[in-house]
Amino acid sequence: MLKKLDWYIIGKFLRTFFFTVLIFSLVSMIIDFSEKIERFIESGIPTSVIAFEYFPTFLLFILGFLWPMLTLIAVIFFTGRMADNSEIISILNAGVSFWRLMRPYLVSAGFLFVLYLGGVHFFVPLANSHRAMIERDWFGRGRDEGKTTNVHFFVAPDTKVFMTHFSKRDSAARNFRIEHIVNNQLVSLTKARTAHFVDGDPGRWRLDNYETRTFDGMQETIEVGNRETLDTVLNLRPEDFVDYREQQSALTTPELLAQLRKQQERGSGNIRKYEVELARRTAEPFTIFILTLIGLSVAGRKVRGGMGIQLAIGIFMGALFVFLSRFASTISAGTDLPVYLGMWMPNILFFAAALYFVSQAQR
Repeated sequence: MLKKLDWYIIGKFLRTFFFTVLIFSLVSMIIDFSEKIERFIESGIPTSVIAFEYFPTFLLFILGFLWPMLTLIAVIFFTGRMADNSEIISILNAGVSFWRLMRPYLVSAGFLFVLYLGGVHFFVPLANSHRAMIERDWFGRGRDEGKTTNVHFFVAPDTKVFMTHFSKRDSAARNFRIEHIVNNQLVSLTKARTAHFVDGDPGRWRLDNYETRTFDGMQETIEVGNRETLDTVLNLRPEDFVDYREQQSALTTPELLAQLRKQQERGSGNIRKYEVELARRTAEPFTIFILTLIGLSVAGRKVRGGMGIQLAIGIFMGALFVFLSRFASTISAGTDLPVYLGMWMPNILFFAAALYFVSQAQR
């Protein structure tokens, strides 16, 4: 059960945290507005879009990026003030152990953990998607980088599609080819001069002037459909040709899982960025508990010179976490290191640091 002391600390924790969020939000908006004011003016974007669409989604993005760091700063700030007012010493002298003192901190961290977990899995990706759309429509940034010439797609582990050109305007492909491969042997090949995606029918493509070759050992069967059409169903849609930079960060977790399953069913090798993003969304929220313990251990002692040193340590530790987290994402995406090991490495290092600080705080 939570007692009066617990509610006292929880109230201080959450009030300080949300005040810190407010300050950082205002500073972030001012900095971003000053950097983009010329772009806002030149693009002619309506003020209502800036105020009610762009900046709310920008704030969700920046808070999703800094949430653990803001938690650490808040803990150090209010705990340092309590220590400076001799409240921590009084609590410990009253017979409350350091482990018991952790309870309201961990309860508060659990509440922020739930908010952050919901944010990184659902709300932040939705905000990233809408903000990216605004930047594409009004600022001409983050344009589609999907390949449209000499495109190869594995639509299944044993089926490959090739086309020399794809038009995103009318979903038409030229020099379309479907290859079926079994045990590294080509068993059938279908070619068409042109192919069109059939709207309203998921995965259906209509091939014009097609030719199908079937191989059975040394025998070959040819079927030619001059001036005829052939309908076929493939695990391929026009949106598969769309590829925005950091596109995975704009997908909610259910969408990310669906995209990951789709790529795995195709036998695609380009799934690591989705795996890294999924692992990051699980690993980073747990850092809130770790940084809370570090903040309590660092700021729980009354020191000469006030909270300046403690806040400096907090900002340094938070910045170090952000750096290690982004570094882990880059390393995990670009090496053969197991994804979850790479993404949890900052948590492992910071948990070891938390245990050390906690052991020092109890002396």
